[in-house]
Amino acid sequence: MARETGNTSHANCEAAQLALEFRMALNLIKLCVGAETIADLEAWIALRRKSKSGLHAQAIHAHVTRMAPKRADELLDGGSLYWVIKGQLCARQTLIGIEPFVDSAGVKRCALQLDDKVVPVRPRPCRAFQGWRYLAENDAPPDLARLGEALDELPEELRRELSELGLI
Repeated sequence: MARETGNTSHANCEAAQLALEFRMALNLIKLCVGAETIADLEAWIALRRKSKSGLHAQAIHAHVTRMAPKRADELLDGGSLYWVIKGQLCARQTLIGIEPFVDSAGVKRCALQLDDKVVPVRPRPCRAFQGWRYLAENDAPPDLARLGEALDELPEELRRELSELGLI
């Protein structure tokens, strides 16, 4: 058996550093109940901002869930919350914080702190589910802005129909 030299150890450290640099963010998927369009989601965020009650009086917009994600560090390393609206994954918000807390009834909850900006993504069908699911970065749909202005400028309803037909 060959003895490990300092060069081999150095190479292992470099490989570990490269692995850290190319680490992909982890995301969440959540159903956006009650919204029919991305504009509805944006209006809901604006309304909650104006109400200035409870958690929403904070400077940071938060979506409250029952369960706290166990992989929070990976989510906060550039991850987003992807929204499913009317059966399609169609928008995302960047995750900026995850704060577990206990509500006034003594129930454990979690505030998913989100950037206010809603980013449309390439629509993709998604079946209904309860709670949230993890979504690997390589499985996440691209932002519409990255795909070119033509798709970004289409009305949401038309994008939805084209996606259902498998044309985008």
